[in-house]
Amino acid sequence: MQTGDLFHAIPASLPAEISDCLLQSGNVRIERIVSKGQHSPPGFWYDQSEHEWVLLVKGAATLRFEQGNKTIHLTPGSYVNIAAHERHRVEWTAVDEETVWLAVFY
Repeated sequence: MQTGDLFHAIPASLPAEISDCLLQSGNVRIERIVSKGQHSPPGFWYDQSEHEWVLLVKGAATLRFEQGNKTIHLTPGSYVNIAAHERHRVEWTAVDEETVWLAVFY
């Protein structure tokens, strides 16, 4: 048995986004990602070989998708399923509180 707390061990200062692998089994990986004001660098797009299902647990964020130049604003409880090779970027994360993501790669 493995137990944990998504809000445990979040540093008071987050000069860089942190990512922790919570579980990996076969082709599935679950990560906790914590941001505080971080976003993708100008011109950078994620282009991943895996599908990614993301749940925003705390905070707020905006994702931009290259196809159609579509943006999605996420608040606690919002989720999105991102297909493999669907180019996207993090446009914005809250600066006044931690943004906690739960990402399932499959």
